[in-house]
Amino acid sequence: MSDTPQIRNVFIRRPIFSGVISIVIVLLGLFSLGTLPVNSYPALTPPEIQVQAVYPGATAQDVAAAVAAPIEQQLSGLEGLLYFKSSNSSDGIMNLSVYFDVSRDPDLAAVDVQNQIALAEPQLPQEVVRNGITVRKRQTAILVVGALTADDPRFDAEYLSNYSKIYLEDELKRIPGVGDAQTVGQLEFSMLLSLDPDRMAQLGLTVGDVAAAVQEQNATNPAGRIGREPSPPGTELTIPVVTAGRLKDPAEFGRIIVRGRPDGSLVRVNDIGEVRLGARNYDVVGRLDGKPTALFLVFLRPGANALQVKQAVLQRMGELARSFPAGVHWSVPFDTTPYITASIHEVVKTLFEAMLLVTLVVFVFLQSWRATLIPVLAVPVSVIGAFFGMRVLGFSINLLTLFGLVLAIGIVVDDAIVVIENVERIMASEGVSPAVAADRAMRQVSRALIAIVLVLCSVFVPVAFLGGITGLMYRQFAMTIAVAVVLSGIVALTLTPALCAVLLRPAAERSATRSRLGRFFARFNQGFRAATERYLGAAGRVIDRPRTFFAAFGVVLALLFVLMRVVPSGFIPSEDKGYFAMLVELPDDASRQRTEGVVSGIEGFLKQQPAINHVVSLVGLNFIQNANQTNAAIIFVNMKPWDERTSRRDQIDAVLGAVNGYLFGMRNARGFAFNLPEIIGLGTNAGLEMNLQDRGVNDVKRFAALVNDFTRDANGSPDLRGVYSTIRVNTPQLYVHVDREKAKALGVSLTDLFQTLQAFLSTLYINDFNLYGKTYRVPAEAQPKYRQ
Repeated sequence: MSDTPQIRNVFIRRPIFSGVISIVIVLLGLFSLGTLPVNSYPALTPPEIQVQAVYPGATAQDVAAAVAAPIEQQLSGLEGLLYFKSSNSSDGIMNLSVYFDVSRDPDLAAVDVQNQIALAEPQLPQEVVRNGITVRKRQTAILVVGALTADDPRFDAEYLSNYSKIYLEDELKRIPGVGDAQTVGQLEFSMLLSLDPDRMAQLGLTVGDVAAAVQEQNATNPAGRIGREPSPPGTELTIPVVTAGRLKDPAEFGRIIVRGRPDGSLVRVNDIGEVRLGARNYDVVGRLDGKPTALFLVFLRPGANALQVKQAVLQRMGELARSFPAGVHWSVPFDTTPYITASIHEVVKTLFEAMLLVTLVVFVFLQSWRATLIPVLAVPVSVIGAFFGMRVLGFSINLLTLFGLVLAIGIVVDDAIVVIENVERIMASEGVSPAVAADRAMRQVSRALIAIVLVLCSVFVPVAFLGGITGLMYRQFAMTIAVAVVLSGIVALTLTPALCAVLLRPAAERSATRSRLGRFFARFNQGFRAATERYLGAAGRVIDRPRTFFAAFGVVLALLFVLMRVVPSGFIPSEDKGYFAMLVELPDDASRQRTEGVVSGIEGFLKQQPAINHVVSLVGLNFIQNANQTNAAIIFVNMKPWDERTSRRDQIDAVLGAVNGYLFGMRNARGFAFNLPEIIGLGTNAGLEMNLQDRGVNDVKRFAALVNDFTRDANGSPDLRGVYSTIRVNTPQLYVHVDREKAKALGVSLTDLFQTLQAFLSTLYINDFNLYGKTYRVPAEAQPKYRQ
């Protein structure tokens, strides 16, 4: 009787059908593979909305009381709000960071924050509202830092910065996957009115007079149309009437009439100062390898493929470079993607190594290339198909999902081996054909295969429901394994029995075709049987002496407990990413020029280090507080590729030690170098970040003293190093006492008085002008010699 009628398994009777199922799984996985984002770790950072307001001339305390407090009062109760924190600097800038739950949509969160700020605007100083309050989603994942340099000295950093802002920013923002593109600093154009206070006093003019004249004469004045409806019968033409609008260049602004004299002469802006096309703010300067330059940052949009976006940025920059002015060049001195590429490459290599080892082990134990071919074909179906599951679940290709696939290889191969072993046993014991043996084997093990899948899923799936950031991090790891396990069960029920029926041969036929490997297999089987016998003997001795071995087991558990307490623990191990950062801080009253001098010395030291490739410096920026500070700087250091840093002194720990040794030896400045966090956005460095809150002292100086005591005690701990705080209350200040009664008695307007102080010691925003299709500010300030 033929074996065929006895076969009831549809996948064995129709092997092409089972093959099509696996092919569909593989195709879905391959298509998904090309669309999955590629990053080093899953997106874990909570959405952050950043609010910035400027109160020119105000102290940090004034900004906190008049700007930060009214806005913060309106933010409580927002959906998904975790917390918010603000930093207020002595240059009148407030930076407020609002953090939301990871599940919150950043766009909707930004809209909610914007609406609440609109409610707070009536309580804010009008100068703050006029300067504008910016609300934006803060992008923390820096993709690349680009630089513009020029051979021609006419193209200075100011020119290059504006060129970047006008011609590059918008183009880069349009690239799919780019979250934001920013030019470093605020060097965008401004029509700067540099006034002479002495000359104004001689002519009896105030800053208010100048501001009123500029607002009157630098304005858009629509006139209308001749012949607009309703018009008399027979009107045939409609002609727009155009008037002089906003002024365009320094010469026109210099001719603005401030006042007319009784003798008919006119006082113009040129008579009381000078007008030039300058920059809005000179507090932040970008430097590349010790030379001033224009820097622009490109940020990665959450969920985007970092490698593809970087290639798109480079391609677009290459296209834009064709229209650069002669002698202007661009480069990428700081790139975060090589670390991602290297990490993914190593894990992919491990993935193939694991597959190779599994194949060898299966071949050695099954001792048949036909039997070995079955799991070799079945395992890739599960692994590749897992990419489709990752796409459906919204995961990315990262270190954790790839590690999950590496682990899954050793797990999913078991399902195929269970089927193969049972088919081999039935063929040997019952002498039936492979097809019949496969059919009988599946009747016996189908339920067991389903049970194996369910048991493994019950181990990994609950990890997806863990709370906190740890649960978010390992969710992709666990679910990737679970998807691969489910697919392996499907393959074991469909493809594996069909392959067994097609590829396997009866034992009698197979023994006649044994090759020279037979002797190796014979010796291996002999050795394995001996090892099995020794194991059984050891197991028997354990059973005979249960107390002794339970005591030994207890000792092992105790040692494990001790080791768990002794071995250092952490969230994610710090790695050599090929780059690091440095913070530099001078005394609170240090100018930007003084800070730039210190940074120049540090850059000179870094150039001498053989492991360092490029040095990108942002002078005047406090990276921790994300605020402009003339006494602070942040330096990003890009190291040479790993294959060029083979010696121990060129590894990142050794380089950080050498750099910190130099920084700790500086006088009148302090700084430290640190490894950036493994997950950008979770803190500012690869360490611990804490926030202390004043809930009763209500005295800034006393609170600062408590913070400093805490910092000192923390630095005394052997487990901590480099502990510092960002609070600064000892910045030198000059207090101006205004006798209001005397001012009123003399007919001096307090508004004019404080407006004059603001303009001459800070800057006064008057209105705007247009240039290169953009809108820029017209500020007034005193000439530099009057601000010393």
